[in-house]
Amino acid sequence: MSQSSSAESASLKPALFTPLRLGDIELRNRVVMAPLTRNRATRGNDAPNDLNVEYYRQRAGAGLIITEGTQVSQQGQGYVWTPGLYSDAQIAGWKAVTDAVHAEGGKIIAQLWHVGRVSHVSLQPGGQAPVSPSPIQAKTKTYIESGFTEVSTPRELAPAEIPAIIGEFVTAAENAKAAGFDGVELHGAHGYLIDQFLRDDSNKRSDAYGGSIENRVRFALEAVAAVSKVFGKGRVGIRISPVSPANDARDSDPQALFTYLVTKLSEQGIAFIHVVEGATREARDYLPLDYGALRRAFKGGYIANNGFNRELAIETVEKGEADAIAFGRLFIANPDLVARLERNAQLNEPDLATFYGGDAKGYTDYPALADKAA
Repeated sequence: MSQSSSAESASLKPALFTPLRLGDIELRNRVVMAPLTRNRATRGNDAPNDLNVEYYRQRAGAGLIITEGTQVSQQGQGYVWTPGLYSDAQIAGWKAVTDAVHAEGGKIIAQLWHVGRVSHVSLQPGGQAPVSPSPIQAKTKTYIESGFTEVSTPRELAPAEIPAIIGEFVTAAENAKAAGFDGVELHGAHGYLIDQFLRDDSNKRSDAYGGSIENRVRFALEAVAAVSKVFGKGRVGIRISPVSPANDARDSDPQALFTYLVTKLSEQGIAFIHVVEGATREARDYLPLDYGALRRAFKGGYIANNGFNRELAIETVEKGEADAIAFGRLFIANPDLVARLERNAQLNEPDLATFYGGDAKGYTDYPALADKAA
Protein backbone atom coordinates (compact mmCIF):
# COMPACT_ATOMS: atom_id res chain seq x y z
CA MET A 1 0.00 0.00 0.00
CA SER A 2 1.34 3.45 -0.92
CA GLN A 3 1.99 6.08 1.73
CA SER A 4 -0.89 8.24 0.48
CA SER A 5 -3.37 5.36 0.42
CA SER A 6 -2.24 4.31 3.90
CA ALA A 7 -2.89 7.81 5.20
CA GLU A 8 -6.26 7.83 3.47
CA SER A 9 -7.14 4.51 5.09
CA ALA A 10 -6.18 5.87 8.51
CA SER A 11 -8.31 8.96 7.97
CA LEU A 12 -11.33 6.75 7.26
CA LYS A 13 -11.00 4.97 10.60
CA PRO A 14 -13.80 5.99 12.99
CA ALA A 15 -12.55 8.24 15.79
CA LEU A 16 -13.61 5.58 18.32
CA PHE A 17 -10.57 3.56 17.27
CA THR A 18 -8.06 6.42 17.31
CA PRO A 19 -5.77 7.52 20.17
CA LEU A 20 -6.88 9.88 22.92
CA ARG A 21 -5.05 11.79 25.62
CA LEU A 22 -7.19 11.60 28.76
CA GLY A 23 -5.57 14.05 31.14
CA ASP A 24 -2.04 12.68 31.48
CA ILE A 25 -2.97 9.18 30.27
CA GLU A 26 -2.36 8.26 26.62
CA LEU A 27 -4.94 5.80 25.25
CA ARG A 28 -4.42 3.89 22.01
CA ASN A 29 -8.16 3.90 21.32
CA ARG A 30 -11.33 5.33 22.85
CA VAL A 31 -12.95 2.05 23.88
CA VAL A 32 -12.98 1.82 27.68
CA MET A 33 -13.62 -1.27 29.75
CA ALA A 34 -16.13 -0.25 32.41
CA PRO A 35 -15.85 -1.40 36.04
CA LEU A 36 -17.44 -4.83 36.46
CA THR A 37 -17.98 -6.54 39.80
CA ARG A 38 -17.23 -10.25 39.30
CA ASN A 39 -16.70 -11.51 42.91
CA ARG A 40 -13.61 -13.57 42.19
CA ALA A 41 -11.01 -12.13 44.57
CA THR A 42 -9.16 -14.57 46.84
CA ARG A 43 -11.37 -15.81 49.66
CA GLY A 44 -10.01 -14.79 53.02
CA ASN A 45 -7.96 -11.74 52.05
CA ASP A 46 -9.83 -10.20 49.07
CA ALA A 47 -6.60 -9.97 47.05
CA PRO A 48 -6.46 -10.37 43.27
CA ASN A 49 -5.15 -13.75 42.13
CA ASP A 50 -3.82 -15.46 39.01
CA LEU A 51 -7.31 -15.83 37.56
CA ASN A 52 -7.86 -12.07 37.86
CA VAL A 53 -4.48 -11.43 36.23
CA GLU A 54 -5.47 -13.47 33.19
CA TYR A 55 -8.92 -11.86 32.99
CA TYR A 56 -7.52 -8.35 32.79
CA ARG A 57 -4.62 -9.37 30.56
CA GLN A 58 -7.05 -10.76 28.01
CA ARG A 59 -8.85 -7.38 27.86
CA ALA A 60 -5.74 -5.19 27.59
CA GLY A 61 -6.70 -4.20 24.04
CA ALA A 62 -9.06 -1.64 25.56
CA GLY A 63 -7.83 1.93 25.34
CA LEU A 64 -8.34 2.03 29.10
CA ILE A 65 -9.36 -0.60 31.65
CA ILE A 66 -11.17 0.64 34.75
CA THR A 67 -11.02 -2.10 37.34
CA GLU A 68 -13.95 -3.55 39.17
CA GLY A 69 -14.94 -1.59 42.26
CA THR A 70 -12.09 -1.95 44.76
CA GLN A 71 -12.90 -1.18 48.38
CA VAL A 72 -10.73 1.35 50.21
CA SER A 73 -11.23 -0.45 53.54
CA GLN A 74 -13.10 -3.39 55.01
CA GLN A 75 -15.81 -0.96 56.10
CA GLY A 76 -16.11 0.05 52.45
CA GLN A 77 -16.94 -3.49 51.31
CA GLY A 78 -20.48 -4.29 50.25
CA TYR A 79 -20.23 -7.63 48.45
CA VAL A 80 -18.39 -10.84 49.22
CA TRP A 81 -15.15 -11.72 47.34
CA THR A 82 -14.56 -8.23 45.93
CA PRO A 83 -10.97 -6.95 45.93
CA GLY A 84 -9.51 -4.27 48.16
CA LEU A 85 -6.56 -1.89 48.12
CA TYR A 86 -5.74 -1.63 51.81
CA SER A 87 -3.39 -4.57 52.52
CA ASP A 88 0.04 -5.70 51.33
CA ALA A 89 -1.45 -8.86 49.80
CA GLN A 90 -3.95 -6.80 47.83
CA ILE A 91 -1.26 -4.43 46.58
CA ALA A 92 0.85 -7.39 45.45
CA GLY A 93 -2.13 -8.99 43.72
CA TRP A 94 -2.94 -5.81 41.85
CA LYS A 95 0.74 -5.34 40.91
CA ALA A 96 0.59 -8.65 39.07
CA VAL A 97 -2.52 -7.41 37.23
CA THR A 98 -1.04 -4.06 36.18
CA ASP A 99 2.21 -5.72 35.08
CA ALA A 100 0.25 -8.12 32.84
CA VAL A 101 -1.84 -5.33 31.29
CA HIS A 102 1.18 -3.12 30.71
CA ALA A 103 3.07 -6.02 29.11
CA GLU A 104 0.27 -6.13 26.51
CA GLY A 105 0.54 -2.39 25.90
CA GLY A 106 -2.62 -1.53 27.85
CA LYS A 107 -3.51 1.13 30.41
CA ILE A 108 -5.38 0.39 33.64
CA ILE A 109 -6.75 2.50 36.47
CA ALA A 110 -8.24 1.41 39.79
CA GLN A 111 -11.79 2.26 40.75
CA LEU A 112 -11.77 3.31 44.42
CA TRP A 113 -14.96 2.25 46.17
CA HIS A 114 -16.71 2.73 49.48
CA VAL A 115 -20.22 1.29 49.37
CA GLY A 116 -21.57 3.12 52.42
CA ARG A 117 -25.00 1.74 53.28
CA VAL A 118 -25.04 -0.86 50.48
CA SER A 119 -23.55 -3.53 52.72
CA HIS A 120 -24.38 -6.20 55.28
CA VAL A 121 -23.26 -6.63 58.86
CA SER A 122 -21.59 -9.95 57.93
CA LEU A 123 -19.11 -8.02 55.76
CA GLN A 124 -18.38 -5.24 58.24
CA PRO A 125 -15.56 -5.16 60.82
CA GLY A 126 -16.83 -6.79 64.03
CA GLY A 127 -20.30 -7.22 62.53
CA GLN A 128 -21.02 -3.53 62.97
CA ALA A 129 -23.64 -1.59 61.03
CA PRO A 130 -22.61 -0.09 57.68
CA VAL A 131 -22.17 3.69 57.55
CA SER A 132 -24.01 6.33 55.54
CA PRO A 133 -24.63 10.09 55.55
CA SER A 134 -27.98 9.37 57.24
CA PRO A 135 -29.39 6.26 59.00
CA ILE A 136 -31.73 5.29 56.14
CA GLN A 137 -31.81 1.70 54.91
CA ALA A 138 -31.56 1.36 51.13
CA LYS A 139 -34.22 -0.58 49.29
CA THR A 140 -31.75 -2.90 47.63
CA LYS A 141 -29.89 -6.18 48.07
CA THR A 142 -26.27 -7.20 48.37
CA TYR A 143 -24.38 -10.44 47.77
CA ILE A 144 -22.94 -12.39 50.71
CA GLU A 145 -21.67 -15.97 51.06
CA SER A 146 -25.21 -17.35 51.30
CA GLY A 147 -26.41 -15.41 48.25
CA PHE A 148 -28.38 -12.21 47.71
CA THR A 149 -29.89 -10.60 50.83
CA GLU A 150 -31.36 -7.29 51.98
CA VAL A 151 -28.75 -4.69 52.97
CA SER A 152 -28.43 -3.83 56.66
CA THR A 153 -29.67 -0.60 58.24
CA PRO A 154 -26.76 1.86 58.39
CA ARG A 155 -25.71 4.23 61.13
CA GLU A 156 -25.09 7.91 60.47
CA LEU A 157 -21.47 9.01 60.11
CA ALA A 158 -20.38 11.45 62.80
CA PRO A 159 -18.76 14.63 61.43
CA ALA A 160 -15.44 13.65 63.02
CA GLU A 161 -15.41 10.35 61.05
CA ILE A 162 -15.63 11.93 57.61
CA PRO A 163 -11.98 13.06 57.32
CA ALA A 164 -10.86 9.53 58.22
CA ILE A 165 -12.88 8.05 55.36
CA ILE A 166 -11.41 10.57 52.94
CA GLY A 167 -8.07 9.43 54.35
CA GLU A 168 -8.97 5.87 53.37
CA PHE A 169 -9.44 7.01 49.77
CA VAL A 170 -6.01 8.67 49.94
CA THR A 171 -4.34 5.53 51.33
CA ALA A 172 -6.01 3.40 48.64
CA ALA A 173 -4.74 5.83 45.99
CA GLU A 174 -1.22 5.57 47.43
CA ASN A 175 -1.55 1.79 47.33
CA ALA A 176 -2.82 1.95 43.74
CA LYS A 177 0.27 3.96 42.82
CA ALA A 178 2.48 1.36 44.52
CA ALA A 179 0.64 -1.37 42.57
CA GLY A 180 1.52 0.29 39.25
CA PHE A 181 -1.85 1.69 38.20
CA ASP A 182 -1.93 4.50 35.63
CA GLY A 183 -4.49 6.44 37.66
CA VAL A 184 -7.68 6.10 39.69
CA GLU A 185 -11.40 6.62 39.34
CA LEU A 186 -13.53 7.40 42.39
CA HIS A 187 -16.84 5.52 42.40
CA GLY A 188 -19.38 8.31 42.77
CA ALA A 189 -22.24 6.44 41.12
CA HIS A 190 -24.92 3.79 41.71
CA GLY A 191 -25.96 4.70 45.22
CA TYR A 192 -22.64 4.05 46.96
CA LEU A 193 -21.14 6.32 49.63
CA ILE A 194 -20.13 9.32 47.51
CA ASP A 195 -23.47 9.15 45.70
CA GLN A 196 -25.30 8.85 49.04
CA PHE A 197 -23.82 12.17 50.12
CA LEU A 198 -24.83 13.78 46.83
CA ARG A 199 -28.53 12.93 46.88
CA ASP A 200 -31.23 14.54 48.99
CA ASP A 201 -33.09 11.24 49.32
CA SER A 202 -30.23 9.54 51.21
CA ASN A 203 -28.58 12.62 52.75
CA LYS A 204 -30.70 14.29 55.44
CA ARG A 205 -27.79 15.85 57.32
CA SER A 206 -27.97 19.34 58.76
CA ASP A 207 -24.21 19.96 59.00
CA ALA A 208 -21.70 21.14 56.37
CA TYR A 209 -22.20 17.91 54.38
CA GLY A 210 -25.99 18.09 54.03
CA GLY A 211 -28.88 20.32 53.02
CA SER A 212 -27.96 22.51 50.05
CA ILE A 213 -26.42 21.19 46.84
CA GLU A 214 -23.24 23.07 47.74
CA ASN A 215 -23.04 21.10 50.99
CA ARG A 216 -24.03 17.72 49.55
CA VAL A 217 -21.24 17.81 46.94
CA ARG A 218 -18.63 18.65 49.59
CA PHE A 219 -17.67 15.04 50.38
CA ALA A 220 -17.17 14.19 46.70
CA LEU A 221 -15.08 17.29 46.02
CA GLU A 222 -12.94 16.79 49.11
CA ALA A 223 -12.30 13.14 48.25
CA VAL A 224 -11.37 13.98 44.65
CA ALA A 225 -9.07 16.81 45.74
CA ALA A 226 -7.34 14.61 48.32
CA VAL A 227 -6.75 11.74 45.88
CA SER A 228 -5.49 14.19 43.23
CA LYS A 229 -2.61 15.08 45.54
CA VAL A 230 -1.45 11.47 45.32
CA PHE A 231 -1.66 10.83 41.57
CA GLY A 232 -1.84 14.33 40.16
CA LYS A 233 -5.13 15.66 38.84
CA GLY A 234 -4.30 14.46 35.31
CA ARG A 235 -4.65 10.83 36.44
CA VAL A 236 -7.87 11.11 38.43
CA GLY A 237 -11.50 10.77 37.36
CA ILE A 238 -14.88 10.09 38.89
CA ARG A 239 -17.87 8.00 37.85
CA ILE A 240 -21.36 9.44 38.26
CA SER A 241 -24.86 8.21 37.39
CA PRO A 242 -27.20 11.21 37.52
CA VAL A 243 -30.54 9.45 37.05
CA SER A 244 -29.84 5.74 37.58
CA PRO A 245 -31.93 4.41 40.50
CA ALA A 246 -29.40 1.67 41.24
CA ASN A 247 -29.24 0.84 44.94
CA ASP A 248 -32.13 3.20 45.72
CA ALA A 249 -30.30 6.34 44.56
CA ARG A 250 -32.71 9.24 44.04
CA ASP A 251 -32.67 13.04 44.03
CA SER A 252 -35.35 15.69 43.59
CA ASP A 253 -33.33 17.72 41.04
CA PRO A 254 -30.53 15.68 39.43
CA GLN A 255 -29.95 18.24 36.65
CA ALA A 256 -29.10 21.04 39.07
CA LEU A 257 -27.13 18.72 41.36
CA PHE A 258 -24.93 17.14 38.75
CA THR A 259 -24.40 20.25 36.65
CA TYR A 260 -23.11 22.00 39.78
CA LEU A 261 -20.95 19.00 40.75
CA VAL A 262 -19.42 18.70 37.28
CA THR A 263 -18.73 22.43 37.13
CA LYS A 264 -16.82 22.22 40.42
CA LEU A 265 -14.96 19.10 39.28
CA SER A 266 -13.93 20.96 36.14
CA GLU A 267 -12.49 23.72 38.31
CA GLN A 268 -10.38 21.08 40.04
CA GLY A 269 -8.90 20.15 36.66
CA ILE A 270 -9.22 16.37 36.93
CA ALA A 271 -8.74 14.16 33.88
CA PHE A 272 -12.25 12.89 33.23
CA ILE A 273 -15.80 12.26 34.29
CA HIS A 274 -17.33 8.87 33.53
CA VAL A 275 -21.07 9.31 33.10
CA VAL A 276 -23.66 6.54 33.22
CA GLU A 277 -26.30 7.95 30.90
CA GLY A 278 -29.78 6.71 31.82
CA ALA A 279 -30.40 3.75 34.12
CA THR A 280 -27.98 0.88 34.48
CA ARG A 281 -29.18 -2.10 32.43
CA GLU A 282 -32.24 -0.04 31.46
CA ALA A 283 -33.13 2.71 28.99
CA ARG A 284 -30.70 5.50 28.20
CA ASP A 285 -33.66 7.91 28.43
CA TYR A 286 -34.87 6.46 31.76
CA LEU A 287 -35.38 10.01 33.08
CA PRO A 288 -34.85 13.26 31.21
CA LEU A 289 -31.42 14.81 31.71
CA ASP A 290 -29.34 17.12 29.55
CA TYR A 291 -26.03 15.27 29.36
CA GLY A 292 -24.83 17.88 26.90
CA ALA A 293 -24.95 20.38 29.75
CA LEU A 294 -22.58 18.17 31.74
CA ARG A 295 -20.31 17.82 28.72
CA ARG A 296 -20.18 21.60 28.30
CA ALA A 297 -19.63 22.22 32.01
CA PHE A 298 -16.61 19.93 32.21
CA LYS A 299 -13.41 20.90 30.41
CA GLY A 300 -11.68 17.52 30.74
CA GLY A 301 -12.45 14.16 29.15
CA TYR A 302 -16.00 12.81 29.00
CA ILE A 303 -16.47 9.03 29.02
CA ALA A 304 -20.05 7.98 28.21
CA ASN A 305 -21.46 4.69 29.45
CA ASN A 306 -24.62 2.56 29.28
CA GLY A 307 -26.40 0.81 26.46
CA PHE A 308 -23.93 1.55 23.67
CA ASN A 309 -23.59 -0.65 20.63
CA ARG A 310 -21.00 -0.23 17.89
CA GLU A 311 -23.03 2.17 15.78
CA LEU A 312 -24.08 4.46 18.63
CA ALA A 313 -20.56 4.49 20.06
CA ILE A 314 -19.02 5.51 16.73
CA GLU A 315 -21.69 8.15 16.16
CA THR A 316 -21.39 9.62 19.67
CA VAL A 317 -17.62 10.08 19.41
CA GLU A 318 -17.83 11.41 15.83
CA LYS A 319 -20.35 14.03 16.96
CA GLY A 320 -18.12 15.08 19.83
CA GLU A 321 -20.76 14.15 22.41
CA ALA A 322 -18.16 12.04 24.24
CA ASP A 323 -14.42 11.53 24.06
CA ALA A 324 -14.59 7.80 24.78
CA ILE A 325 -17.20 5.10 25.31
CA ALA A 326 -17.22 2.59 28.17
CA PHE A 327 -18.60 -0.90 27.59
CA GLY A 328 -19.45 -3.30 30.40
CA ARG A 329 -21.23 -6.54 29.57
CA LEU A 330 -19.77 -6.68 26.08
CA PHE A 331 -16.29 -6.81 27.64
CA ILE A 332 -17.36 -9.70 29.89
CA ALA A 333 -18.08 -11.92 26.90
CA ASN A 334 -15.57 -10.47 24.43
CA PRO A 335 -12.00 -10.18 25.71
CA ASP A 336 -10.96 -8.79 22.31
CA LEU A 337 -13.89 -6.38 22.09
CA VAL A 338 -11.94 -3.57 20.42
CA ALA A 339 -10.85 -5.82 17.54
CA ARG A 340 -14.39 -7.13 17.14
CA LEU A 341 -15.89 -3.64 17.09
CA GLU A 342 -13.30 -2.36 14.66
CA ARG A 343 -13.94 -5.25 12.26
CA ASN A 344 -17.68 -5.27 12.95
CA ALA A 345 -17.31 -8.94 13.83
CA GLN A 346 -19.87 -11.11 15.58
CA LEU A 347 -19.94 -10.80 19.36
CA ASN A 348 -20.04 -13.57 21.97
CA GLU A 349 -23.13 -13.69 24.18
CA PRO A 350 -22.51 -13.27 27.93
CA ASP A 351 -23.48 -16.05 30.34
CA LEU A 352 -25.47 -14.28 33.06
CA ALA A 353 -25.29 -17.29 35.39
CA THR A 354 -21.51 -16.83 35.78
CA PHE A 355 -21.41 -13.06 36.33
CA TYR A 356 -20.97 -13.15 40.12
CA GLY A 357 -18.60 -15.58 41.81
CA GLY A 358 -17.23 -18.85 40.51
CA ASP A 359 -14.10 -19.82 38.63
CA ALA A 360 -12.75 -19.53 35.09
CA LYS A 361 -16.09 -20.51 33.54
CA GLY A 362 -17.72 -17.38 32.17
CA TYR A 363 -14.67 -15.38 33.23
CA THR A 364 -11.54 -16.25 31.26
CA ASP A 365 -12.90 -18.89 28.87
CA TYR A 366 -14.71 -16.69 26.31
CA PRO A 367 -13.11 -17.21 22.89
CA ALA A 368 -11.30 -14.47 21.03
CA LEU A 369 -11.49 -14.07 17.26
CA ALA A 370 -8.07 -15.69 16.92
CA ASP A 371 -9.31 -18.74 18.83
CA LYS A 372 -12.27 -19.13 16.49
CA ALA A 373 -10.06 -18.77 13.43
CA ALA A 374 -7.75 -21.47 14.75
